Amino acid sequence: MKISEDNVYSGAVLTVTHGAVNDEVEIVLDGSAARITSVITNKSVKTLGLAPGKKVLAIFTPSNVVLLKDAEGTRFSARNQLEGTVTSVKDGAVNAQVQVRLDCGETLTAMTAIDSLKKLGLEAGARVTALIKASSIILGIRE
Repeated sequence: MKISEDNVYSGAVLTVTHGAVNDEVEIVLDGSAARITSVITNKSVKTLGLAPGKKVLAIFTPSNVVLLKDAEGTRFSARNQLEGTVTSVKDGAVNAQVQVRLDCGETLTAMTAIDSLKKLGLEAGARVTALIKASSIILGIRE
């Protein structure tokens, strides 16, 4: 499979919690203990055959990542809260591409407005928390 997305992670389903319309799928990333949660439709869970142990790909766009500094002691509604260190920043005219080395060893790409980048003082070496809404994570399987 080829995909034009930066944030693609392989892992295995830990749990599937069924709801009336959507299901919550918890995944452990390959090679680490890091967990991420996706919320997708019941139909998608059935179509993909998702169950504990099933290998999956978790995919999300850089624009769906919110970066925070100094988030300690703050609670957020976003289920996916990943800690890491900024490794590089590539400025554009309006937005910047920010690479983050997560504490679990994975690399994440975020897109943020230049204004926000400056306000937060995001630069290589800065510690950040990446927030990704569970509903922003697409799941796929290899057949």
